[in-house]
Amino acid sequence: MRRLLHAAPGIGFLLLAVLAWELVARNLGDRAGIFPPPSAIFPSLAEMAVDGRLLPALGHTLYRLAAGYLLGLVPAVALGLLMGSSASVYRLFEPLVELLRPIPKPALVPPLMFFLGLGDAMKLTIVALAVFFPILINLVQAVRRMEPELLDAARTFGLGRGATLLKVVLPASLPPLMAGMQISLGLALVVVILAEMIGAGVGIGFGVIDAERSFRVKEMYAWVVATAVTGYLLNFLFEKWRQRLLHWHRDIEDLQRSALQN
Repeated sequence: MRRLLHAAPGIGFLLLAVLAWELVARNLGDRAGIFPPPSAIFPSLAEMAVDGRLLPALGHTLYRLAAGYLLGLVPAVALGLLMGSSASVYRLFEPLVELLRPIPKPALVPPLMFFLGLGDAMKLTIVALAVFFPILINLVQAVRRMEPELLDAARTFGLGRGATLLKVVLPASLPPLMAGMQISLGLALVVVILAEMIGAGVGIGFGVIDAERSFRVKEMYAWVVATAVTGYLLNFLFEKWRQRLLHWHRDIEDLQRSALQN
């Protein structure tokens, strides 16, 4: 009941927004064909689910998203630990990272198309690049700001450099690392949809652009709604996983907040 009451304002505002969309779309006159109401879009979405177009497209998009995400996550964590814990490694890679990080990743799609073609290699690479930098930056800052007492304790117990990074530094850096991962998840969905619009035969992004090219307006909006729901569910599941994984961090924050109040 408490969770329901907490979510009630947001749900109510969302329903009001959908109602406003319905009223505006029904009163557009000649332009109603390019901005259909939700009452016309949701049946089209249900039809796509029933006739077997939605789930295969969703499966291909999620596969590309997951594979590209992992391809960006692993090197970002490895390099982030090294850059954060070693001044020489940081000085070596920091100029290159700061040069490449501000480039909008969709701008890299055309060059990647020349080198990798229009297949999944291009899509996985652009997703990996979008994921790489937010995770890397968050982790580097977390490691560089780590309390020296933790490293002193690791030396006291005789841990080597590798063991210290994996058993002390990485767990202590999980909260900002997870924040970077959550940001990257949204970016990954954006770029994979964009890549599918440019070169794919199946996927949510292909569904959007194919419907637009064929002037199937209601279906186009249905694909957009499917994208929004997919993004919401991915973020919701990630947040639940993050809360479970970092339950100890939330407990520490509660104790600190209680101590300040007292």
